[in-house]
Amino acid sequence: QVEVVQSGGGLVMAGDSLRLSCVASGPTVSRFAVGWFRQAPGKEREFVAAMDNSGASTYYAESVKGRFSLSRDNAKNAVYLQMNSLKPEDTAVYYCAADSERYFPGTSARLYAYWGQGTQVTVSS
Repeated sequence: QVEVVQSGGGLVMAGDSLRLSCVASGPTVSRFAVGWFRQAPGKEREFVAAMDNSGASTYYAESVKGRFSLSRDNAKNAVYLQMNSLKPEDTAVYYCAADSERYFPGTSARLYAYWGQGTQVTVSS
């Protein structure tokens, strides 16, 4: 069984930065693909960013491209979502999703097997 634990998030002002962390652990995990999704109140969950299981490829939603970036620490089985130039419309609960079977699940939430607990990001204007 794979466990996904998130950390980071909080309340910031528009223009500030935050870093979210996602750590996956389990008996079969050596490399895993990661996706970040978010859900704002009253809205459907939407894709934010994704990284393949080698860390070589990343993909970002248009709404965050150029502001958000992914990085990876394989020694810690951790992936980080760096969020810069935050906007009020980035306010949402952010979820990390991981998959240890697929090379790059990409933007489809249903292809990720394991999910973190979610973390609130609130951007005030």
